[in-house]
Amino acid sequence: MDAVNMGLGVVIFLVALALVFDFMNGFHDSANAIATVVSTRVMKPHTAVMMAAACNVAAVFVFQLHVAATVGKGTIEPAIIDHYVVFGALVGAIAWNILTWYYGIPSSSSHALIGGLIGAALIKAGPSALIAGGVLKTVAFILVSPLLGMVLGSLMMVAVSWLFRSSTPRRVDKWSRRLQLVSASAYALGHGGNDAQKTIGIIWMLLIAAGMSGDDPSSPPVWVIAACYGAIGLGTAFGGWRIIKLMGQKITHLRPVGGFCAQTGGAATLFMATALGIPVSTTHTITGAIVGVGATRKLSAVRWGIAGTIVWAWVLTIPCSALIAALFWYLGRFVL
Repeated sequence: MDAVNMGLGVVIFLVALALVFDFMNGFHDSANAIATVVSTRVMKPHTAVMMAAACNVAAVFVFQLHVAATVGKGTIEPAIIDHYVVFGALVGAIAWNILTWYYGIPSSSSHALIGGLIGAALIKAGPSALIAGGVLKTVAFILVSPLLGMVLGSLMMVAVSWLFRSSTPRRVDKWSRRLQLVSASAYALGHGGNDAQKTIGIIWMLLIAAGMSGDDPSSPPVWVIAACYGAIGLGTAFGGWRIIKLMGQKITHLRPVGGFCAQTGGAATLFMATALGIPVSTTHTITGAIVGVGATRKLSAVRWGIAGTIVWAWVLTIPCSALIAALFWYLGRFVL
């Protein structure tokens, strides 16, 4: 693709804006990794967020950059990418994240970013700017990731109940508390691995468009990788406390064994999606897993009204962030 003429100052500003989004992603989504371990009182809140932040950063050594390649080159046509598209996409995602965080709604930062890209690309070049395979894969996993999390969480709950059928409740609680430390760490690892790569993809496409990086899909600049993993870890360390209570306590009442099963099912979903290069929502995944665990005990254990409100937020995320992105793509042409 031909390099777009953009000043160094604009590139620096947009890289900084992308890292702000990455920080907010960690801040907004920290509840996904630690809500269950905090609500079951296995870990103190500040200890839990520091553990999750460390695992977010450690994910750089575990996962290959398949998700970054999907976001950077598999969602919208590289030829239409310029600083206005990137600006619109980032502002659309950040604005939606702020709005949902303020109201304590666990929406998807991932789909806010994808929606931002779609909105900016559509207003610039129309439907032909979208890569159908990448967009459809991401949209499909709005349903697949929570359903898979729900199924795996339920199966884990059934399996654990069968394995410990002859054990006393006290022994089950003791082992669940220990295992929940492992499952929470695994979920935070999957969160960092999938979500940090989305921002890597955004910065990478910007640098390629500006002619400041090669377009080899396997090798974004090392400083981009380090900055994105560091930013999401820092955001997680600050913690989105408004959302933690909703995720950990209001959907269903969780005990340590339920928290372990939900996090293990969710972590397995994230590991699989990241390996396949699919940008999924950690919010959708853990919500589905929590619902699955609650429903395994009895359907009335799940507060379906709250779950329904969360689902509406999921449905609205991509179109709302796309609309905001389209507006700021237009405004960006006058300010950048």
